[in-house]
Amino acid sequence: MDKWQVTLYTDGAARGNPEGPGGYGAVLQYRDQKGSLHEREYSCGFSKTTNNRMELLAVIVGLEALTKPCQVDLYSDSQYVVKPFTEHWIDSWKKKGWRTSGNDEVKNRALWERLLAAMKGHEVTFNWVKGHAGHPENERCDRLATAAADGEELYIDDGGDLRNPLRNGENNG
Repeated sequence: MDKWQVTLYTDGAARGNPEGPGGYGAVLQYRDQKGSLHEREYSCGFSKTTNNRMELLAVIVGLEALTKPCQVDLYSDSQYVVKPFTEHWIDSWKKKGWRTSGNDEVKNRALWERLLAAMKGHEVTFNWVKGHAGHPENERCDRLATAAADGEELYIDDGGDLRNPLRNGENNG
């Protein structure tokens, strides 16, 4: 059986980056055999995070929404997200025990590992688009991300993989 062809557009935002409120936005698109477009939007905000973490989370959430193996054309305006795959940095990081070419620890390792897990079973092609340049889906993702960052339903970014974040004011005890 052929894999479904889907397109994923993503963006992350942070106010006062680093460590300000932030959010992500993702738009997942699929055309069925009749040519009808099916879309889903994803977004969420965090009270204290970074732009890079939100860029990664947008991709992760979009990929984790897929329920069967797909061919994914992914579009992001984040070189931070795209270059590790297009320039094969991620392979080098893994070989070096998650260390950069300068022997520093790779930042956001938990999210990178979650992203790799989300990619399993899919064929993902990473594409860079210039941000804030009028690309309709990138602008749409930016609106989703910034609205989430500016929203009142914000979660706490604990620096981990963000699988089960708490809302501000909640505790787990």
